[in-house]
Amino acid sequence: MKMRTTISLENGVAGDVNRRFNTPINFNLKEDEHIAVIGLNGSGKSTLIQTVTGQLFLREGKLSFDFGPTAHRYNSENIRYVTFNDAYGTATADYYYQQRWNSQDCELSPCVEKILSREKCGQSSWKEHVYSILGIDTMRNKQIVSLSSGELRKLHIAKLLLSEPKVIILESPFIGLDAPSRSQLAELLRQLTDTGVQIILVVSAPQDIPAFITHVYEVADMQCGPKYTLQEYLSLETMTARRLNVYDSSIILPTSADNDANRCSAKEIVNFKKVSIRYGERTIIDNLDWKILNGEKWALSGSNGSGKSTLLSLICADNPQAYTQNITLFDHKRGTGESIWDIKRHIGYVSPEMHRAYLKDIPAAAIVASGYYDTIGLYRQLTTTQMEECRAWLQVFGIDHLRDRSFVKLSSGEQRLLLLARTMVKDPALLILDEPLHGLDTINKERVRAIISAFAERPGKTIIYVTHYPEELPRCIDKTLILRRH
Repeated sequence: MKMRTTISLENGVAGDVNRRFNTPINFNLKEDEHIAVIGLNGSGKSTLIQTVTGQLFLREGKLSFDFGPTAHRYNSENIRYVTFNDAYGTATADYYYQQRWNSQDCELSPCVEKILSREKCGQSSWKEHVYSILGIDTMRNKQIVSLSSGELRKLHIAKLLLSEPKVIILESPFIGLDAPSRSQLAELLRQLTDTGVQIILVVSAPQDIPAFITHVYEVADMQCGPKYTLQEYLSLETMTARRLNVYDSSIILPTSADNDANRCSAKEIVNFKKVSIRYGERTIIDNLDWKILNGEKWALSGSNGSGKSTLLSLICADNPQAYTQNITLFDHKRGTGESIWDIKRHIGYVSPEMHRAYLKDIPAAAIVASGYYDTIGLYRQLTTTQMEECRAWLQVFGIDHLRDRSFVKLSSGEQRLLLLARTMVKDPALLILDEPLHGLDTINKERVRAIISAFAERPGKTIIYVTHYPEELPRCIDKTLILRRH
C-alpha cells in the first residue's frame, strides 16, 4: 500500500525575494512521520515553515497537501502553528509593557477559560486530558494579561490541541516551561502521535528533539538540507549540534564613557521586608524577605506562575503595588520621592515581557541604543560616543551585520541577542536576566553565558538570573532564591 504524503514541496522558490531561500526547497512529510526542523539563529527555520505551509506565495515549484479522508475542509484547519512569539506576544492589539501589573487592566481582560471555550473540541474527554496535562485548571480563571510567559505558552498550546488539527507545528516548544511542564508536554505530544496527528517541531538545539521525532531537516544559511532519520542526524557533527567553549577567555567587553557616573555606591541593592502581592483573591507573593547586597549574584527560580516576574516588576519599578510595600532599592525606600527613572537608570533588564512589548519596526542599532534611556523605542539623538558603544556591543554579541535591519524582520533568536545587548549598553549596576537564553542556539548560548560571566567580573556588578534550566547558569551565580506557588 502506497504511503500517503501529507505535505510535499518540490523545488519551491518563494515570490518574496527577501524571504527566499538560496536554493529551491524540497521538503516532504510522509504519513506517520514526525519532523524536527533545526538550525542556528537566523538560518531560515521560520521561513521554511512559512513556505511549506503555504503562507508564502510560490514563484516556482509545486506545493501539495493530503491530510487523509477525515481531514477538515480548509488547510488552515488541518495545520496549526504556534510560533515563538506566541509565548510572549500580541495577545491583544493594545498590549503595553506594564499592562500585566496594572490590576484594572487585568480585571478587564478575558480569562483563560473564556479564550479556550471558543475552540470547538469534539471530545470532552480530550479537553479534560489537555487541561490535566498542561495544568490549565490552575489558571482557567486568570485574565490573559496576567499570565506568566510559561502560562501564556500553555494557553496557546491548549488552544492548538483543542482544535484537533492533522498537523501541529510548534516553534521552540519547551521555552518558558518549567521542568515538569516540559516533561508533561513531551509526553502529551508523544500521545498525540498515537492518534494519527503528525508533529513538526522547530528547534535550535539537538537536546530539544524528543524521542518520538522520526526525521530531521537541518536549515543553514537559507538552505534546506536533506531529510535524515533522527538516528542519522544525531550521529552527525553538525554546526547546530556542536557545543563550543571558546568564548570564556576571548570575550572583551566595551567600556562605557560614563562608567564612573553610572557606578552605584549603594550597599543594599534590594531589601524586601514582608512583601505581599495580591490580585483580588489570588496571592502571588506572601510575606517575602529578601536582601541583595552590592556585587552579589543570584539565581531566582520557581515553577510557572510562582511569582518570579511579579517579583522582578517590583524591583524594576514597573508594578504600582511597590508603593504599598516595605521595599528598599539602591539604599532608598520606595515612595520617598525617587522617580521610576531614578531606579531604572541603575538597571539593565531583559525578560519575556520586554520581548513581548518590543515589536518596533526600527533598526537593530536603535534597539540597543534604547537601553540608554530605558524606553521601548528610541526617541533621542545619540552622541557619537554612544553610537560607537552600541556598535561595539553589537560586535560582542556577533550581530553587527544586523545593525541596519528592522527588528521585526529578524528571527526570534536575533531579536533576543539585540535585547541582551540593550541591557548592557549603559553598563548597569544591576543586571536582571529573565530567561535570557530563550530561543538561542547552542553557539549563541555559549557566547551569551561568557558575556554575562565577563560582565560579572566588573566591580560593583549585581546580577539576578532567572531560568528553568539550572545547567544554563553562569559560574558566577552563587546564591539562590526559590519561590513557591501559592
